[in-house]
Amino acid sequence: MHKKILIIEDEAAIQKILYEPLAFAGYEVTAASDGLEGINTFHRQDFDLILLDIMLPKIDGYTLCEMIRQESQIPIILLTALDTEENQIKGFDKLADDYITKPFSIKLLLKRVEALLRRTAPDGASDKLRYREIVLSETERKVTVSGHEVPLTHLEFEILLLFLKNRGRVFTRDDLLNLVWGYDFAGDEKGVNFHIMNLRKKLHLNYIETVRGVGYRIAKED
Repeated sequence: MHKKILIIEDEAAIQKILYEPLAFAGYEVTAASDGLEGINTFHRQDFDLILLDIMLPKIDGYTLCEMIRQESQIPIILLTALDTEENQIKGFDKLADDYITKPFSIKLLLKRVEALLRRTAPDGASDKLRYREIVLSETERKVTVSGHEVPLTHLEFEILLLFLKNRGRVFTRDDLLNLVWGYDFAGDEKGVNFHIMNLRKKLHLNYIETVRGVGYRIAKED
């Protein structure tokens, strides 16, 4: 599977300079043009690395790096024309992994991207599932929405995990009873409805869709 890289850069020319060689090198590349679009894109998709400009509209790169670090250890490389030692130290204080000043060598940037992805590969088998604002960690048994932890019961967690691993698939109530409760149980569909209702309330999101006459699903992302 191709590694996925998010570029958050407001200058279209630099976006293009970054996008084309990364795509040619085999990476799956997505670009965002300001900090707000960047954080929203980060929440909507799974990425393996972020190239992050510091001087961004709406949310600056330092703040964005801090926000991302509250919920993810994804590798982050800061790109900036700010080349003073003070600026670089501030970037590392925000827990960025690398810092590249403009103008930069594309060959060097590609090598740094490759090296950082290789270095973080042991943690790359991350168990985190992302869907828009939702981040679920299977090993930590933890769910956050927009960076805020949401306490779930065991069954609520298992239901959400099943939906996130099978986006777009419709599960009947019997499917959920078999797969989540762990045994074949005919009846008591009200119990399933109750847990779905509670899950929606706790998430404060209505991403779990009711497919009338069939069951429930989380839709695939556009």
